[in-house]
Amino acid sequence: MHSGRVAYDTKGKVTHRERFLREMDAVIPWATLRALIVPHDAKPGRGRRPLPLDTMLRVYFLQQWFDLPDSQAEDLLYDPKAMRRFSRVELGDDTVPDESTMLRFRHLLEQHQLTAAMFDAVKTRLTEKRLLLKAGTIVDATIITAPSSTKHATQTRDPEMKQTRKGNQWYFGMKIHIGTDTRGIVHSLTTTNAAQHDAIQLPHLLHGQESTRYGDKAYDSVDTQAHWEAAGGTYRVNKRGHRTNRWDRINAARLRVRARCEHPFQVVKRLWGFAKVRYRGLTKNTPRLRSRIGICSANDWPRRARHVGANRVGCPIHADSRANRADNAPFHAQCNEYRARTSDSAFHRLGTPICAELP
Repeated sequence: MHSGRVAYDTKGKVTHRERFLREMDAVIPWATLRALIVPHDAKPGRGRRPLPLDTMLRVYFLQQWFDLPDSQAEDLLYDPKAMRRFSRVELGDDTVPDESTMLRFRHLLEQHQLTAAMFDAVKTRLTEKRLLLKAGTIVDATIITAPSSTKHATQTRDPEMKQTRKGNQWYFGMKIHIGTDTRGIVHSLTTTNAAQHDAIQLPHLLHGQESTRYGDKAYDSVDTQAHWEAAGGTYRVNKRGHRTNRWDRINAARLRVRARCEHPFQVVKRLWGFAKVRYRGLTKNTPRLRSRIGICSANDWPRRARHVGANRVGCPIHADSRANRADNAPFHAQCNEYRARTSDSAFHRLGTPICAELP
């Protein structure tokens, strides 16, 4: 064993980056994702020998979480030990992927639409573990900006990106449309240019089994409400136009549930840096979004970020409000599983999961 590896294993300090990577390593279904890529992966033959699929998949996720281009990802594999350890790369023993290898692997995922299959695999895993609620769906959208400058070789903007106005501010770029359960775990995702109205994507964001629908004012429609309620559903979309004090209070109550749909956007755009597109076109940017949103849901990262921000540490699956304790009742048994797989020392010191506080 290398002396550097021994020194790293025995160090006392665990950095935030290392803790994050350990938790992601524990929760991502690596075997399932590898099985999706193996039929399309490069086989040994003429030319450069392909690197291990496990290494390339891990490097790909590092690029998503830390918003790294191919060249910068290659550089970082030589520097921070935590990232090399997560990628299963040892200097002197293994070949470090270069930026061209990372580029080909990313093109492989885009060509065969494997990030969509990964997103579906994560959703299936959450459903099997009964962590994805089916009773209600919250829908929302956010804008990802794109460069609007024409000072380059083609002197044109990206033709797949459009501009739109939000308030008095104009934005040029694309939109992410998501549907989540009532706890903020994403089950549906689509992308469009920024000019398309949010409500157009509504049919693609519903899974068909929900009885309650939440959304902001952009999704409010008299015809849609009549059709939904005629089918026996509960309509909880915020109302538009002139409102009374009574409707202001109703909208505020609905907002407390609908706001959970914003948490994946906070993680992907603020914590993981996807506030601006890196490539031209929806075809290249959508796979990056699917992989980030999928892993965000797999580890229930929105709930973790919310409680870390409030200096309250506990099981991210069950740290919900008292108003939703009935929905969370079937999931309390998962606390011990989370305790066993997490490396968060603060959670182990807590002793009792937050869900135990609920009667």
